[in-house]
Amino acid sequence: MKPEILQLNPILIPAINDQLDALYTVRRLFEQTDKDAYIREFGPRIRGAITGGHTGITQALMAQLPALEVVAVNGVGTDAVDLAYARSRGIAVTATFGALTEDVADLAIGLLIAACRGICAGDRFIRDGLWVKNPQPSAMPLARRFSGMRVGIVGMGRVGRAIATRAAAFGCPVSYTDLRAMDDVPYTFVADLKQLAQGSDALVLAAAADKAEGIIDAAVLDALGAKGFLVNIARGRLVNEPDLVTALREGRIAGAGLDVFVDEPHVPAALLAMDNVALQAHRASATLETRTAMGEMVLTSLAQALAGQRPDASLTT
Repeated sequence: MKPEILQLNPILIPAINDQLDALYTVRRLFEQTDKDAYIREFGPRIRGAITGGHTGITQALMAQLPALEVVAVNGVGTDAVDLAYARSRGIAVTATFGALTEDVADLAIGLLIAACRGICAGDRFIRDGLWVKNPQPSAMPLARRFSGMRVGIVGMGRVGRAIATRAAAFGCPVSYTDLRAMDDVPYTFVADLKQLAQGSDALVLAAAADKAEGIIDAAVLDALGAKGFLVNIARGRLVNEPDLVTALREGRIAGAGLDVFVDEPHVPAALLAMDNVALQAHRASATLETRTAMGEMVLTSLAQALAGQRPDASLTT
């Protein structure tokens, strides 16, 4: 009899789903109307769970899974998982660290260039037929050059380092802040976030910072200044969104590129009308390559845990 796995979120790669079905009896909770009844029926037999970083898994649900051995997070966020409870029960909680790095860094630079060069606004200008009506060069405001900008990075982990490498290739001086200075990077450490913003043309948020909230507020945005750009591909709640909207509306910063938001999928309505803001629907890791790699890491974590081994990606065992 195949081990039973509870799946809380869909996986979009068919080959990964095929492998899951071949190896396990997969109980897809996200497809159920009466989830409580489904858990009462199958919960006692569940040995593994698959979830997403945003969804996580509650302590209450884990408590209804007495045979649970592993929670495989198909993502890097674990703040929605009660790690202390999982650790107390010896449940391995794994994440797909490393798989997302390159694509998230790519999107960070892409959002920054899009905001600086007005790529989204230019696209709308043509699609809405405005170029034909206004063919003069002055119909759109001049854009900003990205190459050579002073880039400040909040969080010099895997993603922060990948962003720094890309920014450096554009001739950008890179500074960063983190809990401490890193001895193995050639970039300038700035301990104070406001000081980092003040010395940057673009501030890029790459910190996991699961417990941080609203650290990018009016004071930091004012330090970034009227010519500065903000990019967030980390956590939506790192930004005080009302302060950001006000700063953008009043021209106290130049623009923003945002992939994450405080109350997803809800985006502040004011941002939708701003030509100096590039928006994405939390899709920094949404490529075939990354999602396949993430799925393969989930499969590995399940296999290792259910074979009685400590999963390589475990955060709790």
